[in-house]
Amino acid sequence: MQNNHNYIELIYDNLSIDQAIHKVSSNSVGAISSFIGTTRDTFESKRVIRLEYEAYIPMAIKSLQQLCQLIRSKWNLINISIQHRLGIVPIAEASVIIVISSAHRRDSLEAVHFAIDHLKATVPIWKKEFYEDGSSWKQNTEFQTIGLYKHI
Repeated sequence: MQNNHNYIELIYDNLSIDQAIHKVSSNSVGAISSFIGTTRDTFESKRVIRLEYEAYIPMAIKSLQQLCQLIRSKWNLINISIQHRLGIVPIAEASVIIVISSAHRRDSLEAVHFAIDHLKATVPIWKKEFYEDGSSWKQNTEFQTIGLYKHI
């Protein structure tokens, strides 16, 4: 595998943690940290049936590339993999996987935490939650606090 590479995928199929780990691995890696966001079955006491994600793909990819650059400016990283699912995501399936490798654990651990918060706050991917009693588009709470449109 290459070093200093960013693997960005927006896909309409199941995400793969194994594939992401393989992509960020190399002989110089001493740590691989990951985050997997899954669809849970309840939100605010409502029964969730499924999620559905939409994105303006060219803008989302550009935002994810910018996120990778920002992360690299803050931590000493080797490889980054960000997969985000689009379309329908059933209960218990992954909607986002972030895997980051580094020579030392602190860099990758901190970078993964930052990456998911910043992704939810700034990347134009929209989530619709389907409940037993209806559906609604959701804005991430991170978007409200550090997002691009917080002053509007």
